[in-house]
Amino acid sequence: MFVACSTACFARLPLDQALRLIAELEFSKVDVAISEQGTHLKPSEVVEDIARAALRIRIGPSLSPAAFSVEYGEGSPEEHLRQLKAICRLARATTVPILSVPCASSGTGLDAEATRLRSLVHMVEAEGLILTVPTRIGTLTEYPATARALCERVPGLGLTLDPSHYINGPHQGGSYDEVFPFVRHVQLRDTGKAPGKFQVRVGQGEVEYGRIISQLTRHRYDRLLSVALHDVAEAPFAMETEVRKLKYLLESLA
Repeated sequence: MFVACSTACFARLPLDQALRLIAELEFSKVDVAISEQGTHLKPSEVVEDIARAALRIRIGPSLSPAAFSVEYGEGSPEEHLRQLKAICRLARATTVPILSVPCASSGTGLDAEATRLRSLVHMVEAEGLILTVPTRIGTLTEYPATARALCERVPGLGLTLDPSHYINGPHQGGSYDEVFPFVRHVQLRDTGKAPGKFQVRVGQGEVEYGRIISQLTRHRYDRLLSVALHDVAEAPFAMETEVRKLKYLLESLA
């Protein structure tokens, strides 16, 4: 397993500064957030100039992109598909193997979402890439059983496991062991169950890092463990300090 850092950890910095800081923290791999609502790289910018996007996410040989976490903005399904095709080309140009794209909102029919995702998996696999959907509050993956069912219906689809959403969301800290066979990417921060405790200092939450890594090892997971704190104004801690703490913790366990 490899410990990476999400650019979302330093979303309030310009992208070039965020990447330099991640490199200074001695990460070798970066999980790039490509978000239309974000301050860094946007899907629409990738469509406009793939070559320029590739240059923006490389700062030198010591730090390389290893995953893309995509968030679309408003737009038609056709526009989102066009953006995903461009992001696939960017992934190939930068040797990124993993793409994470949003799953449909909770309440969407499972059959309809499976049909949509099958076509996306087929397209992404044709580019030699792996498509995942994140385990996230408010989407079909907010419960482990539904996330598992979706992967079973869509061969080749993986999950980006973000356990915070199973701890602080409607699942309320119940077991999510059934998703581990489908995990292809992992994003981590510490979290409590109480309202307003989605993100807390490392060690003050309920994320069982050792158990997660043991389960991943059991299922022969050998990909990224991304430090993925949310860089928001109300964060009750110094972001750089917490990123470093979680990096050291994961490196000691992986």
